[in-house]
Order: sequence, then C-alpha cells, then structure tokens
Amino acid sequence: MQDKTKSSMAAKAATAASSAAPHAGVQVLGEQGSEGRKAFYIHIEALPGKEQQVMQMLRDIRDCVEHEPATGPWFAVRLAPTTFAIFEAFPDLAGRQAHVEGGGGDIFRDLTRMNAILAFPAQVHRADVLMSKDSFAHLPQ
Repeated sequence: MQDKTKSSMAAKAATAASSAAPHAGVQVLGEQGSEGRKAFYIHIEALPGKEQQVMQMLRDIRDCVEHEPATGPWFAVRLAPTTFAIFEAFPDLAGRQAHVEGGGGDIFRDLTRMNAILAFPAQVHRADVLMSKDSFAHLPQ
C-alpha cells in the first residue's frame, strides 16, 4: 500500500512539474569529500509517458561509461514506474571528476533533453564508499 502511495505522489509531482518552468537538468548534493573511493547515487524522475526516453538516456550513459577507465561498478535501476536511479563507483576523486567531465556528464548537461523527459532535475548525491563487495562469489572469475 505504501509503494502505491509513493508512486501516486511521484506521479502527481511529475504532472505538476511538466507544466513548470524549465529546470537545471541536475542538482548536485553533498560534499566532495576527502580522498578515497567515491560514488554517485542519482535519483531520476521521468515525466509521465517519458519512461522509454529515460530508459534510452540510461542506455546512452551506460555506453559512455563503458569507455571510462575510472568508472567502476555502474548500475541503472528502476524503483517505480517513473522513478529510476543510477549508482556508480570510482577509485578516487579524480576518477569521479573525469566521469563528470565525460560523456555521461554531457548527457545531463543537455538541458533541452533533460527538460523534455525529467519531472525535476536529476538529484546527484555525492558519496564516499565505506566498504564494498566487488564480485559475485558464486560466479567464476
């Protein structure tokens, strides 16, 4: 029941946002942090009816990160019909900054595209990686 309420609230917010003024594409939250392993968690809310365009955007970003040597684990997930997220990890601050300056960052800087498909700016949360499990134990290496 709670998931339906959250989904309904997201849909109402997206509907309201679709008639709002253009937005900035992304909103970066959190501190840069000290040296060490880094990550981004990016919350993405599609405008109703634009879910397939958001899926294409995610494919386009994945194509970019395939060629980034300092981008490690990368996941795109769907949390609800119009709610998506990206989790991506980097070995250090320089790797995360190289990602921001690369093709994935270029996609989020395309304000025309972002305003056409996102209900509000993608919320980019900077994060420090505290610990990880970097492989699937049951799969051959």
